[in-house]
Amino acid sequence: MTGTRSPWLLAFAAMSAVHLTLNAAGASPWDSITKCLIMPLLAVWVFTESGPRIIVIALVASTIGDFFMELEGLVTLGMAAFAVAHVCFIGFFVSHGALGQLRKKPWIGVIYVAAAIALVSYVWSGLENDMLPLVPVYAALLAATAATSLATDLRAGIGGALFLVSDAIIALDLANKGTPQPVQFWIMAFYISALFMLSAGILNREKATRVAGPDINPTLRADGWPPMKAV
Repeated sequence: MTGTRSPWLLAFAAMSAVHLTLNAAGASPWDSITKCLIMPLLAVWVFTESGPRIIVIALVASTIGDFFMELEGLVTLGMAAFAVAHVCFIGFFVSHGALGQLRKKPWIGVIYVAAAIALVSYVWSGLENDMLPLVPVYAALLAATAATSLATDLRAGIGGALFLVSDAIIALDLANKGTPQPVQFWIMAFYISALFMLSAGILNREKATRVAGPDINPTLRADGWPPMKAV
């Protein structure tokens, strides 16, 4: 994997472990402080590994979302920041051939659309009125990130799926529909894993494309790195 010995990646792993420990222990406000330090470290790792700038922006937006989510009454702003992150991820995957792959494998889109509809339908009755117009839109972005990431790269696709699981737990919690306990621990565990897998998958894909040379078509799926030349 690209940059596994990077001090920034090691710092990300250490901060994640510290945060999850504090989170499980309910050590406030330290759990909130450490939460807001995790994604900046991942963003610096992606940047120092010459990763796509749009992914750095996605991680910065996620950091802003983490910050707003920790402040009472600012959940909507947090969702908006994460929506920006999803748009960045989706834009990257679409520019790398995700739509073409989804046409070849429509089952990916069908599964995630069905999952998003099922989630929204299940939590709808328990949501506050001000959340009702937002949740379907955000669920659509979650499904789009999950589908386009899986259509582009397997490792990133796992990340997209974990992102959906993390935010599905948030939706269940907001709707008081029953969640795994301790709920914040599981939300963060899935979320941290999701952003790491998305970032690592993208970095490895980009590195493989650069190593393979200028004749490689960057829109081809890259599970078997280096990617094959376009025919």
